[in-house]
This record gives sequence, structure tokens and C-alpha cells, in this order.
Amino acid sequence: MVEAAGSVVGAGHPWFGTPRLTPAAPVELIRALLRHELRDTGWPYQRILPATPMTIPRASYAEVFRVSAALLDLLRRTALETAPSTAGRLAAYRMPASENQLFVRDPFVEERYADCVVRPDLVIGPDGPRFLEFNVSGALGGVLETHSRLAVWRRLHADEVGRLPFSSPDPFAVRAQLFRSLCAELAVAPRVAIVGSARVEGVTRRYFEIETDFHNSHGLTTRFFEPEELADAWDCAPHLRYPVGLRNFTIPDWHDAGLDTTPVQCALDNGCLLVGTQTATFLHSKLTLGLLSAGRPWMTSAERALVDRYVPWTRVLTDGRTDRAGRTVELVPFVVAHRDLLVLKAGLGESGKQVVIGREVDQATWVAAVDAALADGTSVVQDLVVPRTCRVALIADGADRAHEVDVAPVLGPLLFGGRPAGLFCRFYGDGSAGIVSVRAGSSSSDNVVVAV
Repeated sequence: MVEAAGSVVGAGHPWFGTPRLTPAAPVELIRALLRHELRDTGWPYQRILPATPMTIPRASYAEVFRVSAALLDLLRRTALETAPSTAGRLAAYRMPASENQLFVRDPFVEERYADCVVRPDLVIGPDGPRFLEFNVSGALGGVLETHSRLAVWRRLHADEVGRLPFSSPDPFAVRAQLFRSLCAELAVAPRVAIVGSARVEGVTRRYFEIETDFHNSHGLTTRFFEPEELADAWDCAPHLRYPVGLRNFTIPDWHDAGLDTTPVQCALDNGCLLVGTQTATFLHSKLTLGLLSAGRPWMTSAERALVDRYVPWTRVLTDGRTDRAGRTVELVPFVVAHRDLLVLKAGLGESGKQVVIGREVDQATWVAAVDAALADGTSVVQDLVVPRTCRVALIADGADRAHEVDVAPVLGPLLFGGRPAGLFCRFYGDGSAGIVSVRAGSSSSDNVVVAV
């Protein structure tokens, strides 16, 4: 999902704090509950599981969401000002033809609701949080997983009157708030369509229906729709329509699964607003982070300082000059000569694909990757961040007790409609770093981070 510094990690960091929770039940029970909550969803089997929620101080927790919201606002403005229209942005970003679809008819509505569902990815570097990328899409990973992990930790750590030694919002509850607010703003009935498909690799129907069941049990009428069922959301009596919904899929995933997006376009054309809208793709592109890191003419000095503090040096890979540590450099020669310092990323790469970590390849491979990316014109280079570690308790397969290890987590704060919605994290249980994906190795795992 996101890269840090290969197998290299730094020592711990005070940002993580020192208070930690101890396992609140026998490991057999913890293991069983964690597996039960994510059963039959397509989530991969994990050999190493967390024994407790990961904890950080309240000030660190607040910082993550405060900065996420501020950077998202700047990212949104950066993406929209690249061109005054959707057609202009498609050209400016050199978007593949497959992304020129699923826009709503009203451009203002299309732009307004692009950033409803967001998950940045960050690591804790030597100087604190560093935001490596922003995932802006209704199909974010980590939402169901955070809800499920949190349900286990709340059950195990609550005292006899239900008090908890930590705090965290539930992502499903916050997403329900988002839809209630959206329906109120649009003056439509609170009826929500969750659009996705169990035919996409790695998910099942239950993956979507857990959230629909949660919403329905909390008084928000919600239904899951496969694409061929979606006409039922709008081609019916007015009181039965679903005027808003979650676009819980990506165009590439549906393309790979052989699924037709035409029913989605029909629903959009007939008044069903699915968030985040297709304009989210421009915010999601790493090119936008590169533009923001380089600085925009409209930024205040405070905004410039915020980006410099929290975003690693990132540039769109093009011929020309740029600033680097207070001096001007020719970008391409600098990139070629300093592969040990840099990561090369495709603008729309997913799950660690189309990522080259300079120090993990030889010079010839690096130069070839840079040349190819330069010719394509849709990649960025970014400073390599060596992540700091925190100590956690883990449960290995077959173990009868938890063990402790230092891990380098990738943190994923969830923001729905700008509201904090939980803090997802992924890590390698063997203490290594690198391209962290829960589907990428026998020691990969995930957890929820809570405030104490």
C-alpha cells in the first residue's frame, strides 16, 4: 500500500508515547475474536495478530487528524486549480481514457463531494509524522478492518460499567454521520446505496453487507448493490429511491474483474450521488502531492511551512529545475545521481505497485525506471523516509502467549466528510519496513490505533 525504507528502520520515537495496554484475555480468545470479526470477508489470513490495540498519546492522535484535514484542504485546492474544468484536468494529469467516465452532470456537485472519503498514509520519521500519500476514494482499505478490530478491543478492555481505557471513533458510525449530513444538505431522504461487487478479487458480499447491517441497525436505511442491481436504486417509486451512496469500487478493479460500469453511470445520470465522486481521482493522484510539495503561488507562508514539515520532498518527474534544500537543481540529473535518497512512484499506482525504492535496486535498473517514468510523464519522486518504530505485543500462530517486538507501522487516518473516523495501521510483525500491504507477506498484519 505504501513504501517506507525497505528493510531499514530507525529507533523508537517519543511521538508514540510510552503507555501501552496489556493483553486483556488469553491469547486463544484474542486470536479467535479477531479472526471471527473478519471471517468470510476476503481479508487474507494473517500469521501474526495484534494482542492489544496500538496506543498513542491523545496529542499525537489529534495531530494526525488535524494535519490530515489541513493537507487535504490544500490538496483539493491544488487538484482543482490545475485546470478550470474536468476536461482540462484529464489532459493535465494525462489520465488514462478509462478514468474519463462516471462524472455527475453538475460540475459543482462533482467537485464538492470529491473528498468525502479519505485515508492518508504516513509514517513516523526522525522528525515526526510524514505524509507519504493521500488515498481519496470510496473504496478505501482499512474501514471494515478498523471497525472489526475496534469491536474486539472494546469488548475485551471495557470495565464492568463499560468504560474504556482508550478512545477511538468507529468508522461505520462516522460514515453514517456523513450520509445523514449529505442527505440533509441535499434535502433528500436518508437512504444509502453501497455500490460494489463481490466478484472483485479479495472481497465477498459479506464485506459490503457488514456495513449495510450496521447502518440499518442504527436507523439509516442502506442496501448493497451489485452493478446489475443498481437500476433498483433509481428506477422505482420516488419514496423507494436511494439518492446517495458510497462508490465502494475502483474502475481498474472492475475492469480487471470484467465488470461493466454502465449501470453506475446510469444511476449517476438519474440522480444517485455516489461519493467520492470521480474527481477524487485527481486528489488521489500522487502528481497532486508533488505539485503541493513544490509550492503553489496562492499558498501562505504558514501553509508552505505546514507542507514542508509534514510532507517529504516530492516532485513531479519532468525535465527542468526545482528547489532542493535551499538550492536549485536540475531535477532529472539529481534523481539519477541520488537513488539512495529517493523513491519513484507512478501517479495512480496502487498497493505498492509501480513503486521503485532507489536503494533496493542497482543503478542501471534505477536509470531505466526513471527514463520510463520521464517518458510517461505521470510519476513523482519522493524523499525516502526511514520510519521509526514502536513496541507492540503480537500473537504468532501456535503461540500460547504474546511476544513483544518493535515494528515500523504505516498509519492510515480515516476521514469521512472531514471527520476523524478511526486510525488504521499496517506493519510487519518481524520488525521490517518496506512496501506494507496486508496481502504482501507472511509477517504482515494490521491493527487499529487508539488514543490514551
